[in-house]
Amino acid sequence: MVVKISRRTALPALGLPLLGFGLAWAADQSNAQTAWPARAVRIVVVYPSGGLSDGTARAIAHKLAARLGVPVLVENRAGAGGTIGMDFVAKAAPDGYTLAFSAISPLTLSPYVSKVNYDPQHDLAPVASVMFTPVLVVGTPAFLGKAFADLLAEARSRPGRIRWATSGSGTLGHLVLEHVRRASNTEMTHIPYKGGGQQLTDALAGHFEILSTNLAALPLQYIHSGKFKPLAVGSPTRLAVLPNVPTLAELGFQQANLTSIFGLFAPGRTPPDIVERLNREINAIIGQAEFQDRLRSVNNLPAGGSAAEFARQIIAETSNNVRILQVSNFRPE
Repeated sequence: MVVKISRRTALPALGLPLLGFGLAWAADQSNAQTAWPARAVRIVVVYPSGGLSDGTARAIAHKLAARLGVPVLVENRAGAGGTIGMDFVAKAAPDGYTLAFSAISPLTLSPYVSKVNYDPQHDLAPVASVMFTPVLVVGTPAFLGKAFADLLAEARSRPGRIRWATSGSGTLGHLVLEHVRRASNTEMTHIPYKGGGQQLTDALAGHFEILSTNLAALPLQYIHSGKFKPLAVGSPTRLAVLPNVPTLAELGFQQANLTSIFGLFAPGRTPPDIVERLNREINAIIGQAEFQDRLRSVNNLPAGGSAAEFARQIIAETSNNVRILQVSNFRPE
């Protein structure tokens, strides 16, 4: 069954997108604060505590508090591939005091594969892109093969036997799985989780054979200790830390060769001057050598740029993802 794209979230003709982000920023400026910030700012991390995104958000919060002169608090609201936290922020007051730290998939992918209660084009405003994170595909102790070719061979010989875990339906890891399933004409079972922590614990226990996850310190530690078998990475080139692991593009899965883009978001209709101030401060943080070294130490790349550039990037990826889903015989969970 081909995935159905709802009227509420579909892009016109899957070509030129709605200019919802720009309209959201320009509308309802009566909410503008004359002396923002006047109290604590909250960053909602849409993934569980303890992971790469959580650690990065807390580093940003610490530096942002010093720059704004008010406390910046971090709160985790995980689940449903990040859509629970994004829904919370989408419904928050558009006053600059509630932000989200998330991958862009809750805007570019999740609304098109499952039901969400927010409009990705109007209810959230991109503030600043922060980092690019490669995607890692590993075999757990339950996977007896040694290479990606062994994974495909097992999937072909025993349809549905391979269990592939991701951080949830509609996440980038899920899209990688869908690409591989379609391109290889194989059947594998999707195991969605609410985030990274529990799936790593279950991976070590061999509750499934394959895991796609963002590249981070813990998965690398498990690779170096021999507990995980690295099969492929989603990255423009091979990674210096895993030089013998091929990219998905090298293996013949160009469309699956994806990276996660993380950034900060505000509720839709947040006044443009607040969005611009936040963007300016976040770019200043990203530009700090200490912060860049922190990202690169865990194989992430600094991003940055204007809010408008971030919005255009999200719109372009949304269009691409919707096209992919329509031709990939995607089956909603």
